[in-house]
Amino acid sequence: MITDIFNRYTDEKGRFKESLINDACGLLGLYEAAHLRVWEEDILDEALAFTTTHLKSMVELLEYPLAAQVTHALYRPIRKGLERLEARPYMSIYQDEASHSKALLKLAKLDFNLLQSLYKKQLSNISRWWKDLDFSSKLPFGRDRVVECYFWIATACFEPQYSYARRIQTKILALITIIDDMFDAYGTLEELELFTEAIGRWDVNSIYQLPEYMKPCYQAVLDAYKEIERMENKEDHIVFTMQKRQSVRAYFNEAKWLHEDYVPTIEEYLSVAQVTSEVTLFTVICFVGMGRMATKEVFEWVWNDPKIVGASSKIMRLMDDMASHKRIKCECYMKQHGVSEQHAYQELNKQVENAWKDVNQGCLRPPAIPMPLLTRVLNFARTGDFMYKGRDDRFTNVGDVMKDSIASLFIDPVPI
Repeated sequence: MITDIFNRYTDEKGRFKESLINDACGLLGLYEAAHLRVWEEDILDEALAFTTTHLKSMVELLEYPLAAQVTHALYRPIRKGLERLEARPYMSIYQDEASHSKALLKLAKLDFNLLQSLYKKQLSNISRWWKDLDFSSKLPFGRDRVVECYFWIATACFEPQYSYARRIQTKILALITIIDDMFDAYGTLEELELFTEAIGRWDVNSIYQLPEYMKPCYQAVLDAYKEIERMENKEDHIVFTMQKRQSVRAYFNEAKWLHEDYVPTIEEYLSVAQVTSEVTLFTVICFVGMGRMATKEVFEWVWNDPKIVGASSKIMRLMDDMASHKRIKCECYMKQHGVSEQHAYQELNKQVENAWKDVNQGCLRPPAIPMPLLTRVLNFARTGDFMYKGRDDRFTNVGDVMKDSIASLFIDPVPI
């Protein structure tokens, strides 16, 4: 972004002109634009602080529908919003604007409802697969979150042509949720080491070395990955398998720390925790499901840990940690720097905002990677914001926000 454009809105002292506070629409536009900031764009940092302060002070004085737009933007700006999830509330606001196009609004509603029908059908099929696994009785310690998993994936990969990507990602995410619970709260360290070694070998015969309760999960993981093998490009499967091995090793390292009451340094923790955020794994899975645009060069790019993927992983991991009962990252920072919990959380939030700058930079100054692929990485950061904003784990503790969002996306059609 050419930040010189914004200099016209500052006075001779470099501060934003006070006359701007009389233009609510202008402030809102500047506020949204400031969320595209990257490194070394101090004027956009200042613009964000300036517009946030003044929009908060004026929002109660505004009239509908502008008041609704400002309120929503202050909670979740466009840059951090998931496109399909944001579409419905925007339609409600748009239809109350005097200048709205009736034809465009009707088309948007029809599009939303048609895609909702596709989601319903696919979710029904995935739910049958999950029910057939019978994990609720075989692995009762694990979270039963297949609907929430599909919601997570559908918001990040929403286009109708990416049905395969949604299906395989949802299956893997549901299984990872069980594995995460197994490593966090159920398995002994010895059992978890056996599971880690079995994943490392990636061999069906390894199942016989596992405890009985682990066998259904291990078999389900192998079966799910066979869908990747059936794809034409076998290199996708190789990258995929390597990434999953790395993920399970990282889960084991976290479990080992917990069992040994070891508090790692921040650097140690992030080197492991950004892997268990699974953003890199799901980037690979998603790319596999998006067809021919995901070339060999694209997978090599992912495997070389590009900054945008690392930043998206960091956003997911830190927001998850701040919302989680585990709070490992917060404890790491408090111990290493000798600060209070409140100060640690402030620093973690600052790290999240800085990671957003890296995500923006990766999108605004992209490598030779198709933008539809980069958008998935951006959307994974957005799902982290939705799932864990306000230190509330909406995935584990399913409350009204999650239930209402699922109903909006999958159940309740938009009235035409």
